Amino acid sequence: MKLNWGTAVVIAMISFMVFILTFVYRSAVMDEYQHELVSEDYYGDELHYQEEIDKLNNASTLEVDLTLIRTADGLILRFPEGLQPDNISGSIYLQRPSNKRLDLRMPIEIIENDLLIPDENLASGKYLVIVDWKYEDSEYMFKDEIFY
Repeated sequence: MKLNWGTAVVIAMISFMVFILTFVYRSAVMDEYQHELVSEDYYGDELHYQEEIDKLNNASTLEVDLTLIRTADGLILRFPEGLQPDNISGSIYLQRPSNKRLDLRMPIEIIENDLLIPDENLASGKYLVIVDWKYEDSEYMFKDEIFY
């Protein structure tokens, strides 16, 4: 059987349509490829964005910023030296962009300016670290991305 150019064009178009429909099915329906929002209340979060900017600006005035250190025991969040640990309060949020179930939120409970996030609480991959903390009367925010 001999193929002419018209038949070849039709076969190419059908093949392309099958490819596109397979791609759409895999990306939209299959549970392996979960698509989750960064925030459930996106518009409500936008109303507090100026407060977040103010906290980030306050953090930029510190002489030394927070640091993240990876160890065999887990992830250590080190606060600047000279701050009294008893006066530091707030929360830590580790957001996993690829899987909402791996997100971790915990209060700040530090000893000697260090906070350990145990290794068993973290999975390998990318995290967005957001530390919203208060020292005395000032509020601060720290944001960073890590690959654990």
